[in-house]
Amino acid sequence: MSPTATHTINPDSEPTQFILPDLINDCHYPLLQNPHRDAVSRASNQWLTDVGQLVEPELRFYIDIDAGACAAACYPDADAFHLQVCVEFLLWAFIVDDWMEVGVVDAREVHEYFILALRNSINFDAKQAGAKMCKSFSSGLKETGGHGCTERFIRAMELFIAAVAKNLDDRAKGHMYNLESFLTLRRDLVGTKPCFALIEFAARIDLPDEVMSHPVVMALENATLDHVVWSNDILSYNKEQSRGSAPWENGVAVLMHDRGLDLQGAMDYAGQMCKDAIQHFDSSRAILPSWGEEVDRQVATYVEGLQSLIVGSLHWHFGSLRYSGKDGHPTKLDQIVKLLPKMPL
Repeated sequence: MSPTATHTINPDSEPTQFILPDLINDCHYPLLQNPHRDAVSRASNQWLTDVGQLVEPELRFYIDIDAGACAAACYPDADAFHLQVCVEFLLWAFIVDDWMEVGVVDAREVHEYFILALRNSINFDAKQAGAKMCKSFSSGLKETGGHGCTERFIRAMELFIAAVAKNLDDRAKGHMYNLESFLTLRRDLVGTKPCFALIEFAARIDLPDEVMSHPVVMALENATLDHVVWSNDILSYNKEQSRGSAPWENGVAVLMHDRGLDLQGAMDYAGQMCKDAIQHFDSSRAILPSWGEEVDRQVATYVEGLQSLIVGSLHWHFGSLRYSGKDGHPTKLDQIVKLLPKMPL
């Protein structure tokens, strides 16, 4: 069911605050934590220096993202080795996304070394920091990842890199998205699809293609993507509006432009989209077919992993400085969020 817009733009008023949707209570899944979180986080912070070759202040910025907390909530049952690989991937993805954003590297370069690292990680001679980080987590992925899992990871990363390139090109040309075209691109741009393959990797399963291409499994994945997209954009909106981000970079802003909503109306709409995503996830899980006892066991593990991605990423977004910033960071108890002042251009 599509949300009903109740607030339209009043050109004579500028909002100073908004009411945050009740994202935590609307998500009824239990939040689990991986017991290896602290040890892996410490190792990953050192990895940023040793392999990523980061120095201050960039190093502190990526440590503060706390990718270890994200992975620990999204992959609560992974052992220390598999959790470490997941954290390394997340850190690399955050870093290269930022680097592509500001032109330090281009998408074609990232795609080239990513494919080399995954296809031939042993012989791949990585020279640049991004390539070295990629080779590091790729070697771990190849160590225990099944063929289908690895191929799905590669394909998902190709979609992510292509989406970043398209987004940057659209921005340079001044193209604007409507809601439908935004969501189509955003499902790849949010970077969550590769994390689906890491569910299989962390659980040491490798699902058959016939399972992964089944419409019900795809519906579960799309519901997961939609919840991550909308919760991300709700919680990052304040920071992004303060720095003057273009309206096509955030779903809340796209709603205001495409549907003629004011800020609160767009927030309410986005919050309803999160609730709808959970409803779609639950209804799809209820109609999963059977592929036999052993495959069904693996499917159940995969679906539990998707659920952990939904609730884990949601709680991590509330605690990460990447999406809200120190001054405009909402807590789980906040309902009214005051808008940050616009940064000078």
